[in-house]
Amino acid sequence: MKVLAIDVGGSHVKCLVSGKSAARVFVSGPAMTAAGMVEGVLAITRGWSYEAVSIGYPGPVMHGSPVREPRNLGKGWLGFDFAGAFARPVKLVNDAAMQALGSYQGGRMLFLGLGTGLGSALIVGGEIEAMELAHLPYKKGRSYEDCVGARGLARLGKKKWRKAVLDVIDSLNSALRPDYVVLGGGNARKLQNLPGYVRRGDNANAFLGGFRLWNDRPAAKAGRP
Repeated sequence: MKVLAIDVGGSHVKCLVSGKSAARVFVSGPAMTAAGMVEGVLAITRGWSYEAVSIGYPGPVMHGSPVREPRNLGKGWLGFDFAGAFARPVKLVNDAAMQALGSYQGGRMLFLGLGTGLGSALIVGGEIEAMELAHLPYKKGRSYEDCVGARGLARLGKKKWRKAVLDVIDSLNSALRPDYVVLGGGNARKLQNLPGYVRRGDNANAFLGGFRLWNDRPAAKAGRP
């Protein structure tokens, strides 16, 4: 099945259809509504044929629908008819979950997305669970996101931020006991000397995750890849 995967972000919307190698991108921003996103996607994907659509949404999702308006985009996402707007069947998931699925190599995997905030998802035996760890309390009244997201990087500086990220990884690894941890998001490349059970992902894996939502997923094998 040919799938159009859409990765919705606070600054850009990225699109790729299965069988193509180059993504197409347009600027999003705080005024972009759900209808505006669809309009932009349809404009930049003219000439692409696809049978289904996957959307990585920057916020909590339940039963395939957003449950909260995105923090860094416009309104109108709750209750929006994405399938009707695209005239295709649509699967909408949390953006961290979509990138996690594209990064998955079997077993029990924890995904952490280090970007503007902190995205998180756990995959066990091929089953995805998007998590909202970002806003849980961490230290001195601050949340995980406050410390390891972009605000934390700006406040702490790179050296202390790296230490905080490694501490968060260690804490979540101890609590959730994954076989391995994958770090995605634009700030993952700023880290050095990662533990042996941690590897960097690739933001392009969001597209692979979108394709996997409709097609075969990797086998659920035990142990670290």
